[in-house]
Amino acid sequence: MKEALELASLGKGYVSPNPLVGCVVVDNKGNKIGEGFHKKFGESHAEVNAISSITNKELLSGATVYVTLEPCSHIGKTPPCADMLAALPLKEVIIAMKDPNPKVNGNGIRILKNAGIKVQVGILESEAEKLNEFFIHHQNFGRPFITLKIAQTADGFLAAADGDSQWISGKQSRKKVHEWRAEYDAVLIGRTTAMADNPSLTVRHIKGRQPKRIVIDGPFELPRDLNVFSDKYEERTTILTWNKEKSKDAADPMLKVLSQNYFRGEIIQTSQKDGHVDLREAFKLLGKSGISSVLVEGGQQLSSALIRQGLVDKICLFIAPKLLGSGTRSVLDIGINKMSEIIGLKEVCWEKVGDDMLLTGYF
Repeated sequence: MKEALELASLGKGYVSPNPLVGCVVVDNKGNKIGEGFHKKFGESHAEVNAISSITNKELLSGATVYVTLEPCSHIGKTPPCADMLAALPLKEVIIAMKDPNPKVNGNGIRILKNAGIKVQVGILESEAEKLNEFFIHHQNFGRPFITLKIAQTADGFLAAADGDSQWISGKQSRKKVHEWRAEYDAVLIGRTTAMADNPSLTVRHIKGRQPKRIVIDGPFELPRDLNVFSDKYEERTTILTWNKEKSKDAADPMLKVLSQNYFRGEIIQTSQKDGHVDLREAFKLLGKSGISSVLVEGGQQLSSALIRQGLVDKICLFIAPKLLGSGTRSVLDIGINKMSEIIGLKEVCWEKVGDDMLLTGYF
């Protein structure tokens, strides 16, 4: 099962909104005869790839299949894997965790048992759940899993008094962020970061797929020459705005005439809440569009608003061995006034990344 989990992780960044799945097949003598993983959304699932890798199908008689997620039982982009496995002369299927998708959720297990195949569930279950935390969260709540990334000095600042923030964290930390970008469905920033840093939010320091880019532009006034609106990945950019009047022309796919508001990406219109984009509504809409994970690389205002509204699931905080003494705090005004209200992170771990320290925790 450990091998199956390692195989599953190879699909990071490519299978969403599907789950990461790995599969290993062992013959009746305990020898590994096949393996596979879900490589890309819309393509063959892990079980199909594992069975296809076996040249001598006679070895499947009495074989055991190890799979990290309950085999699917519905027709989606591909036929049901549970039916495919049930038609084979297998002895046993060992599953790490049930599929929380209501279209499956035990149906795959029932199909296998009805075919006379022994089924075990729960082997390395917690590891499987951690691997698919994006998928599980999306299935359970209908909104993407939100990770907040912050890079700050040892005294808690993310930018100097003049607004400059490049670079607080070191090269190795920035490389790790690019690894994350390749794994998450989308990267999100707010208006302030877009204007101050003009980031590209692309994957550059490693090999990996480019994420979608989401920019919060409530009043719909950001200049269109910013990198996220004008580079070769423009069509992978989404604008979140409450200004339905200004954005309606740019959002209309029927318009063919270029205007100052013309934009080849996506525009999602939300309600206005306290003068800003309604973040909770925005994430629900992103979830409906198939985005199951978002890496937030915003500034103080966006980070603080997300924490204050209880919308952050995980935080990755880089702490650089540097001091500023003044400037912009990483978070401010998150709605806490007493020690009894303090937010305690869960499953906390520390990691040294170059000269920086990385704190990871869950809310």
